[in-house]
Amino acid sequence: MSEKIIDLAGTIDPVDFYGPANANFDYLAGKFPELKIVARGGTMKLFGSEEQIARFENRFGQLIQYYGRYGHLSREVLDQIFDTPVHARPAAAVKTSGTGETGHAADDDAIVYGNNGNVIRARTANQRKLVELYGKNDLLFAVGPAGSGKTYTAIALAVRALKNKEVKRIILTRPAVEAGEKLGFLPGDMKEKLDPYLQPLYDALNDMIPPKKLQDYMAEGIVQIAPLAYMRGRTLDNAFVILDEAQNTILSQIKMFLTRMGRNAKFIVTGDITQIDLPVKNDSGLMPAIGMLRGIEGIAVVEFDRKDIVRHDLVKHIVQAFDEHSTH
Repeated sequence: MSEKIIDLAGTIDPVDFYGPANANFDYLAGKFPELKIVARGGTMKLFGSEEQIARFENRFGQLIQYYGRYGHLSREVLDQIFDTPVHARPAAAVKTSGTGETGHAADDDAIVYGNNGNVIRARTANQRKLVELYGKNDLLFAVGPAGSGKTYTAIALAVRALKNKEVKRIILTRPAVEAGEKLGFLPGDMKEKLDPYLQPLYDALNDMIPPKKLQDYMAEGIVQIAPLAYMRGRTLDNAFVILDEAQNTILSQIKMFLTRMGRNAKFIVTGDITQIDLPVKNDSGLMPAIGMLRGIEGIAVVEFDRKDIVRHDLVKHIVQAFDEHSTH
């Protein structure tokens, strides 16, 4: 009988590895009944044949690889790693086409793994186009109707870039323009007044980053969410920056935002020109900016349409009805 000691230090948080009430550890031990596995704190001792120990180490290495990249474990992930044939490549290391990301072998459109093992993937042709063009351009415009996944896909790309250490921080921003209500009448201090405008960005991040880690990222400034006015005067280096609801910026504001781009920065600008909340709709600077910048190397434009809407099926019909009404 052989013996092997595995040190968890520096590879995985023991709390995450063992799971609530040792559920993860008990699950793994059940997958290797021929081994005796003794765990104490940050170490595990394996007792069994060399072949079985090697098999466990192979699986454990895949688990560590996944955890190092995505920062969490779930039952779905453990099933995926420990139920595939031994000769198969680890699921978290299977290269997917078109994204440069790692993911399930069958998930060619996967962008990043979200919480609870959920796969965040490009689900439509234009979402896939945005992912593809991201690899070739530092500034992208994504314009189209509500529910087409523009912002969600952009945030998934940002989270992937942060996890892959391509950037050091994510900055998400929106113009604080009233959509029928007045800021002054909302309760609370300025942050509390602005948070409703930024909530969709929080919602997307909460799908993709574990709550505790997201809280830490925000406390450390690694993830920042702020109204557009807070961007003035900043130089944004080593950052993935998303301007959402850009149809509610005037031309001088969008110029101010775009000229914040620093070294090793990625910018994505999203907007829906059918939902302009400015007092004078013609003041929107989004389409004039796209018109001026289209065709410049390193800048790309993706135009989403109703076929990209991924919310409730009725949303496509709602958008179509309003589009047709506005043309009469």
